[in-house]
Amino acid sequence: MSDDVTMDDARTQLAGYRASIDNIDAALVHMLAERFRCTKAVGVLKATHGLPPADPKRETEQIERLRRLAKEAHLDPDFAEKFLNFVIREVIRHHEQIAAENGASKTG
Repeated sequence: MSDDVTMDDARTQLAGYRASIDNIDAALVHMLAERFRCTKAVGVLKATHGLPPADPKRETEQIERLRRLAKEAHLDPDFAEKFLNFVIREVIRHHEQIAAENGASKTG
């Protein structure tokens, strides 16, 4: 019977972890949606004023900042950088799209 109790406890604990993971995933989706809402506004602002879609200096600063934050949070900085690079590429793609829709150049 003790094996059954232990297995039941493990299943209960697993269900609790999974519920937390599900909540975190939902929060991440909502945070990303808000981030992209803001970056879309930045893209419109850039396109309206003829600014380039990409800002390599800011991107470098953000990667350095995120790597530092990742280390402080005990998260693999390489993973954090890969994640941010993916997000940055997507933001730039959106900014290029916005610029094209506004008749601006894709250079920069």
